[in-house]
Amino acid sequence: MLHLRVICPAERTEDVLGVLAAEPGATHVVVLRDAAIDPAGDAIQTDVARESANDVIDALEALGIDRTGAITVEPVETVLSKSAHDAERAAPGDPADSVVWEELVSRTREESTLNGTFLAFLTIACLLAAVGVVTDSPITVVGAMVVGPEFGPLAALAVALMRRKLSLARRSLIALLFGFPFAMAATLVATLLMERVGWMEFESIESLDQVDFIYRVGPLSLIVALLAGAAGMLALVSAKSAALVGVFISVTTVPAAGFAVVAVTVGEWRVAALAALQLGVNMVGIVVAGVLVLALRLRSGGDPRRLLEQARKERSLAQRRRL
Repeated sequence: MLHLRVICPAERTEDVLGVLAAEPGATHVVVLRDAAIDPAGDAIQTDVARESANDVIDALEALGIDRTGAITVEPVETVLSKSAHDAERAAPGDPADSVVWEELVSRTREESTLNGTFLAFLTIACLLAAVGVVTDSPITVVGAMVVGPEFGPLAALAVALMRRKLSLARRSLIALLFGFPFAMAATLVATLLMERVGWMEFESIESLDQVDFIYRVGPLSLIVALLAGAAGMLALVSAKSAALVGVFISVTTVPAAGFAVVAVTVGEWRVAALAALQLGVNMVGIVVAGVLVLALRLRSGGDPRRLLEQARKERSLAQRRRL
């Protein structure tokens, strides 16, 4: 279940309670009158089945609560309550297959922000990939795959395309289009410096037999990217973080960027172009797979007008009872 906290103006409290009363998947409703200071108003808390969360949040947004007050959502790990179990049974669908859109958007937005931490992780990953290429070490290349943070913006871009979130799409594209060139440029400078001082020696692509798969683009490259992107999105929406590690070591994104840099240092422009193409194929494949998973698996948030109409009926009935 999810714990939902709402802060709303006092004149909207009955409308919010009506929405919750009209949703069978909502329970444990608590009202604290005049408890909120900033923004001022009443505080309402409830536990909602995941299957019903989209309908409730959409109905609250239709009331303008996100503009005049606040809506916060957090997962509840353990609930010992008969009414909670009844609410989950009454809600349509299965909790494991239910995704709260606003929760997903918030999670991916955090992972797609271009900041110093993102650039540092991406640069370190590209450096590891370059070292793995020069030393012909697949273990080092796998380490670069795990360290790379690029799946966050790619998943966010898939969510943005599904939800038509222009701001999230722009944030993701900025992180990718600025982050990779920055990391590759830093890796190029570091590689040239290490070659000059004799820490790295690399003469020819032909000497590689363990990591040459990185620049070899083919149909399987796209298939692996699609499968990894699908698995990654499933892991993201179901909070299966352990599965994400397998996703990270399946796609050839950061290794391709590192390989392209190393190829440039020895003048292998054709190989550098193939590695860049591998990077593009994997990124596109991940985004496409993410969109397909969201389109096929997730149901829409429902029609908030249904809950609002039911809430008005509940409020009218309550008023008649008081009279």
